[in-house]
Amino acid sequence: MNTFARTVDLLHRAMDTGTVRRQVIANNLANADVPNFKRTEVNFESELKRALESERKRPALELARTDERHIPNFKERDYRDVQIRRVLDYTSTYNNNGNNVDPEQEFMHATQNQMSYTLFTQAAAFEFSQVNQVLRG
Repeated sequence: MNTFARTVDLLHRAMDTGTVRRQVIANNLANADVPNFKRTEVNFESELKRALESERKRPALELARTDERHIPNFKERDYRDVQIRRVLDYTSTYNNNGNNVDPEQEFMHATQNQMSYTLFTQAAAFEFSQVNQVLRG
């Protein structure tokens, strides 16, 4: 895959993640007063990072497999296989009623998410403007 296509694909995935994260944050805030409600988080970036790093890091010694049933000591992950995951936070409690939504934290996450989404859309626009300049050129 060429650099342009890969960059645009990664930006598209990041914007999709931002959309899901916005929905999750809105749901968390809507349920901030519901007893025993547990907030949800979005997990994507850390898995994407691991997948991208696996493309560059091969072990010093890669073991040969003489049978398909043997477990490989290295498996490169394709970043396109990484999925956006919603994860329930069961471990923390913010209120005495068992609810763990901190509205202030959620608003901060919402602001961060909006800023990231804006950055990704600007980066995508820049990528396409570069192609447009080449085509005019």
